[in-house]
Amino acid sequence: MIDTQVDIKENDILRLSPELLNTLLKDHTLSTDKYQVNIFWATESYAHRGVGYQYYDPITIESITGDNGNVIVPRAVKSRQEQQQRSREMAEVFTPSWVCNKQNNLVDNAWFGRVGVFNTEIDNPDGTHMWIVNTEPVVFPEGKTWRDYVNENRLEITCGEAPYLVSRYDTVTGEPIPVDQRIGMLDRKLRVVGENTSTSSEWLKAAQSAYMSIYGFEWQGDNLVLAREALLYTFIDYYRAKFGKDPQLKSLLYIAYIISWNMWQMDGLKGVIPNSCSERRTVVYDLFGETETVSQCEGCKSTDIEKHNGKYALIKDWHAPKAKQKIRFIDLIK
Repeated sequence: MIDTQVDIKENDILRLSPELLNTLLKDHTLSTDKYQVNIFWATESYAHRGVGYQYYDPITIESITGDNGNVIVPRAVKSRQEQQQRSREMAEVFTPSWVCNKQNNLVDNAWFGRVGVFNTEIDNPDGTHMWIVNTEPVVFPEGKTWRDYVNENRLEITCGEAPYLVSRYDTVTGEPIPVDQRIGMLDRKLRVVGENTSTSSEWLKAAQSAYMSIYGFEWQGDNLVLAREALLYTFIDYYRAKFGKDPQLKSLLYIAYIISWNMWQMDGLKGVIPNSCSERRTVVYDLFGETETVSQCEGCKSTDIEKHNGKYALIKDWHAPKAKQKIRFIDLIK
């Protein structure tokens, strides 16, 4: 049985399937049909470990497994000093689950046209916060079906460990959250899937649609690994809750493939792979010899998102014709 603790161990994923872990590390924007490029660290937090852990180094299986199996840990497990350093350098501040719940509820209130669909928020006099789950099957408004909800696109920007999408644990306290108490946008979709399917094949097909409709991007590679792992293990959690057993490896591999496309590494202000913009040097020859000119990235200079010379991040539109499925993220926000 797969161990689904809060602090997911890459060694456990590797033992289950090297292909599975390899998929979770893939960067689809930079990879080709013949050569895989992995997401990179994009943080100095691991530079003291030496070769393979520098800012621009790719995150490899070897760098996070074996004796290195505890290199990547959730923010709640990191030292207070490292948390503060990352907050200063990358403005990394994670949101407690009760805040995520409030904001996700606002989205659902608008979609359903009523409040309290999934839970009721409780703000206690002592300043603590909680929620009480509505355990009745979700009822859908006239003109909308459960499949409409499952297929509705949702995006978490600068997602960190993706607390708005999945809530296996509170990213601030590290406290685990039981499956029936979870509040993420994907959690809600999978609850709906569980309430409206009976067989494993029905559940799998609907759950795959749910994953195809959930997106998120993040700058720092370690956070992105944690987010991808959290989405994968969320799939295991809900399948196990529904059927009392683990999903087959082939199902995990396909979900990991979806996740690797839908959770990607990107500079959210520019729409490109982080730090991929560069100066361009041009050598001009004339009667007096040669002259080198240096030009800054036009997009960085003008803040025009269409004019960066970096590598624009690609995502997948799962419902478009196959030849048109790969699209630049910035083309969605024009």
